[in-house]
Amino acid sequence: METTDVVIAGSGPTGLMLASELRLAGVRVALVDGLPARTGESRAGGIHARSMEILDQRGLLDRLLPQGRRMQAGHFGGLPLDFSDFDTEHPYMLAILQSVMERELQGRATELGVDTAWNSPVTGFSQDDSGVRVELGGAHPRTVRAAYLVGCDGGRSSVRKLAGIGFPGTDATATGMLADVELADPPAAPFFGRRGAAGDYSAIQFEPGWYRLIVQRHDLVLPRGTELTFEDFRAHFTELAGTDFGMHSPRWVTHYGDSARQAERYRTGRVFLAGDAAHIHYPAGGQGQNLGIQDAVNLGWKLAAAVHGTAPESLLDTYESERHPIAARVLHNTRAQTALMRPGTHSDALRDVMSELIATDPIRHRLGLEITALDIRYDTKCEHPLAGRRVPDAILRTATGTSRVYELLRRAHPILLLLNETEAPAGPEWSARVDIVTAHTPGTPWRVPGVGPIPVPAAILIRPDGYAAWATDEPGLPGLGEALDDWSGAAA
Repeated sequence: METTDVVIAGSGPTGLMLASELRLAGVRVALVDGLPARTGESRAGGIHARSMEILDQRGLLDRLLPQGRRMQAGHFGGLPLDFSDFDTEHPYMLAILQSVMERELQGRATELGVDTAWNSPVTGFSQDDSGVRVELGGAHPRTVRAAYLVGCDGGRSSVRKLAGIGFPGTDATATGMLADVELADPPAAPFFGRRGAAGDYSAIQFEPGWYRLIVQRHDLVLPRGTELTFEDFRAHFTELAGTDFGMHSPRWVTHYGDSARQAERYRTGRVFLAGDAAHIHYPAGGQGQNLGIQDAVNLGWKLAAAVHGTAPESLLDTYESERHPIAARVLHNTRAQTALMRPGTHSDALRDVMSELIATDPIRHRLGLEITALDIRYDTKCEHPLAGRRVPDAILRTATGTSRVYELLRRAHPILLLLNETEAPAGPEWSARVDIVTAHTPGTPWRVPGVGPIPVPAAILIRPDGYAAWATDEPGLPGLGEALDDWSGAAA
């Protein structure tokens, strides 16, 4: 019987990111997928600021930036949201196709020793106190014994169904349709959008010569499995827009609904769910791919610590307690956006009111920081304003030269960052649990999204996913020992 540490079902962005995270921590991984090969379908169309920060932390962002287009405005229900003054090095949305993301994430996983076993669907599993026995079907049926199984296998997840985890939510009330095409007579701007009598339509240029056309119809629900041909799409688009912009040479045509569902729980014993296997929603605001990538980075270091026996069992429970509420609010805001996009006199009046509100900075920041995920704060016992939030990418001067905070996270290790003459704690057990970095940084206040300026802390315990598990302004480092026990396990 084949053995490994973690079986990951699903080789989309979530599964690929999780596989890389685990390999960075020295964990053995079997990445499997029920499909015969990668489809090459373009799918999701962009990533937001927090995902770009996470990819920067792993040294992946420089590969992706040249392949996308920076868009300083997103939207909420089709109403523009300006990101340009957000406190991040990436105050924009990167328009980049999921197929490109998958290619680059697959490249990184392969560099780390992970390849996808295609045509290998999970057909069953059983678990006990020490591991999971995973049954794989397909062309070469086999059994794999692992410590953990993670379902990253999409909205129709076999792992979720086999685990008996409920997937409650709301059924579709509208249909979105998209086609990636060439245009003989494109609109003047790279992004174009309008409302019609039965819905709305838009055109986005992703690559030179290629556009994504989108139709959202609120008077139609296409059943799952319904075939949508290119001619069908052209007819729907032309009906709303009055033109087809000379569309031709389709790469991909698909449709989707606005059903929104979330797994009742993200864990049952040694089996976990992440990405679309844990939550589905209407792709309003471009949040789905980001949500899955961030699930993976939250779960990866915790699973690795469990495999290595260096963290308490309670650490694995924080995956669900942290990520379930984040997905729940995405489902909530996408339902709100769907309502805001509906055609009709009442919706038009609501949009007029919301347009005025969104033009004000407090509302724009409130909605924009949620969509970009820059405002996330996880629960901690520490009351410092940075605790539980993503750490800003500050410039540091260390013994080895100038660096950025995110460059310190390339290895996905926890870091105790001691700033501006703060002394390291005594005892050799500290260095065995975290990387201790002593650095100087300018005393200019750090700007934290959703909080504003804060004084530069004396010390921060940075989790491998870039969030502060603990921080203090006091040189005596009060509370550090308890934070290390909670997040890195008791010292030997």
